[in-house]
Amino acid sequence: MSAGRLSFAHRAGENVHGHWLLAHLGKQVLRPGGIELTHALLDRTSLTGADVVELAPGRGWTAAEVVAREPRSYHGVDRDAEAARRVRPIVQKWGDVRTAEAARTGLPDASADVVLGEALLTLQSDRGKAAIVEEAVRLLRPGGRYAIHELGLTPDTLTDEIKSDVRQALAHTVKVNARPLTSAEWTELLTEHGLVVDHIETAPMALLQPGRLIADEGLRGATRFAANLLAHPPARKRVLAMRKTFRTHRAHLMAVALVAHKPEG
Repeated sequence: MSAGRLSFAHRAGENVHGHWLLAHLGKQVLRPGGIELTHALLDRTSLTGADVVELAPGRGWTAAEVVAREPRSYHGVDRDAEAARRVRPIVQKWGDVRTAEAARTGLPDASADVVLGEALLTLQSDRGKAAIVEEAVRLLRPGGRYAIHELGLTPDTLTDEIKSDVRQALAHTVKVNARPLTSAEWTELLTEHGLVVDHIETAPMALLQPGRLIADEGLRGATRFAANLLAHPPARKRVLAMRKTFRTHRAHLMAVALVAHKPEG
């Protein structure tokens, strides 16, 4: 890790959004269900020969997986100009990455066979979620697929009180207003915008568990991440608090992936 990144981890250990803190500490895969659920999502989405739009590609790990499946084209949309610059070289043979909001991409109507988003909708308000899904529907051609990988709540019968407790705990430690939904609520969000859900898959929310770290980052990457934690006590304190929150609420947290299509006609 560079000196700049280490300085960031030291200065921002208490205040920065959790996913960015993890990234600056060297964690590459920041999806709630890890590599395995992302691979399952992409395999279900039929990317080969497709025109693909990815919303909020972030560090570009999924973008690399997408272009490895040989789409016809790839266009990323990220509100962070630095993220766009980082991902652009990964996808330059297939397209580009623009700086824009996920709810206002500026891309043409019916220009995509696949719209993909991971760990994006969870961070939005109800209105923000609806705006992004509406934009995805606008971009899709009839028959096109919308694929998402998000943080979920379980079971579907979870009380509003428990949902509120979990969301408040996440906001306190992750420093972002995460609003995960149950599988039934994620399905409802998509269907109320005219999409038909074809596939739902879940996985444990084990983002900071040792086994998931090794599976996602490899042994070398997981060791580097652990070394960075040991070297920077403020960041370590913050990450351990996040891990404790995930473990405390593990009975009600999960990762969920959905693939839906836009009906013909």
